[in-house]
Amino acid sequence: MSQYILSIDQGTTSTRAILFDTQGNIVDSAQQEFTQFFPADGWVEHDAEEIWDSTLTVCREVMKKSDTSAGSIAAIGITNQRETAIVWDRATGKPIHRAIVWQDRRTAATCLQLKKENSHAEQLVQSISGLLVDPYFSATKVAWILDEVDGARQRAEQGELAFGTVDSFLLWRLTGGKSHKTDATNASRTNLFNIHLQDWDDRLLDLFKVPRAMLPEVEDSAADFGETLPELLGSAIPIAGIAGDQQAALIGQAGFKPGMIKSTYGTGCFMILNTGTRALTSEHRLLSTVAYRLKGEVTYGLEGSIFIAGAAIQWLRDGIELIENAKDTEAMAQEVGVDHGVYMVPAFTGLGAPYWDPEARGALFGLTRDTGIKAIVAAGLQSVAYQTKDLIVAMQADGAEQTTTLRVDGGMAANNWVVQFLSDILDVEVDRPEVIETTALGAAYLAGLQVGIYNSLEEIAGLWHCQRHFTPQMSASQRAKLYDGWINAVQRVRTMD
Repeated sequence: MSQYILSIDQGTTSTRAILFDTQGNIVDSAQQEFTQFFPADGWVEHDAEEIWDSTLTVCREVMKKSDTSAGSIAAIGITNQRETAIVWDRATGKPIHRAIVWQDRRTAATCLQLKKENSHAEQLVQSISGLLVDPYFSATKVAWILDEVDGARQRAEQGELAFGTVDSFLLWRLTGGKSHKTDATNASRTNLFNIHLQDWDDRLLDLFKVPRAMLPEVEDSAADFGETLPELLGSAIPIAGIAGDQQAALIGQAGFKPGMIKSTYGTGCFMILNTGTRALTSEHRLLSTVAYRLKGEVTYGLEGSIFIAGAAIQWLRDGIELIENAKDTEAMAQEVGVDHGVYMVPAFTGLGAPYWDPEARGALFGLTRDTGIKAIVAAGLQSVAYQTKDLIVAMQADGAEQTTTLRVDGGMAANNWVVQFLSDILDVEVDRPEVIETTALGAAYLAGLQVGIYNSLEEIAGLWHCQRHFTPQMSASQRAKLYDGWINAVQRVRTMD
């Protein structure tokens, strides 16, 4: 009897395969980092072949470690870094250019020019896609590849090239090119998808100059996406669930009721508020997005996207080598405390929501002769919480009710100091689940839902358990003082109003 679900979690800096049992418990996992390419200031690329190789490696490794055969796996779920654009040859399956990562800002000038030439462009894009005109999303990345690679645009128009986000590329490879599909959550992050009509939109395709012929078919988040080639993992396994990483985390957190909110702390930080059947239009530059689509019914979310969260700690470790291990940061921050006067604004690839300033760059403020490594490390951790507060403030300004409880997940959520400071600076209760790998768990739940392991979202919600509950301990005056300092620091790096 098939008793496990294999979840592929293809992230920005690493690929993981996690094997879950039917109760949502982790049986085993495998992880592999891959190369980050930075060809120019603000440019970020991945080698899609390396992503594929890492995916196959970790899937095989987790099956070997757990002594699990393909016959014991009921289904595969895929969750992925969103917005990252890959264009490949339909005949060979080979990418024609490196993947352009969601963090990449090379098309910032293109976006500014588009808004300058067409004063209604952003209003049109937001009303149809729920998004903004920004290099963060896939559309201008795809157009850039088509314009920069010789002959690519003509080949795309003739149907010889395929576009997809990472999920779509992995699906193509896993099925041997039989499935060129994506799900509604990933489609809703491209700037090309009508989130109201649930179809690619010709007005957006024309605006961004992306040929319809290269687009994948859009499915529900739990659907029949095909099955793996038998030779890849030992036998054919159904691929039954796909969702972008942040929507998958909402599902893994069982955020199924309107008003529920989660925040995921990985490379970036992403907060999604479940808005039910209503796609809200933000007046404060947040994003309306598809939270999930099941049996043709759409649940929407209001999202705030922060580009740099865990990546700031990775920079402290690898970029300027202040720390050896990310796990060391909790003790260092505990020692120095919260009120050390240093602010880090990690705008390494611009600022995301609610500022959307692609030209802003990172900075450290408040340095003195007394400043040490521990204060800088603490400032890096605190920047994540401050940016989260920016999102909460914007959501409330858009009419969201006062947040009382926030569910958190992702790698940084394992840091008790970070989560306590988050509770303090937001003045809300924060719940951390027993399984913090909720992104992978959400993909597993979707796959399980499709193949009949779970009968309903209510059944899945019953599997969620709180591991630790954090309550605010900070005074209102200190909270206001610290956040005012953050706002001042952000204003000093911004280049746009």
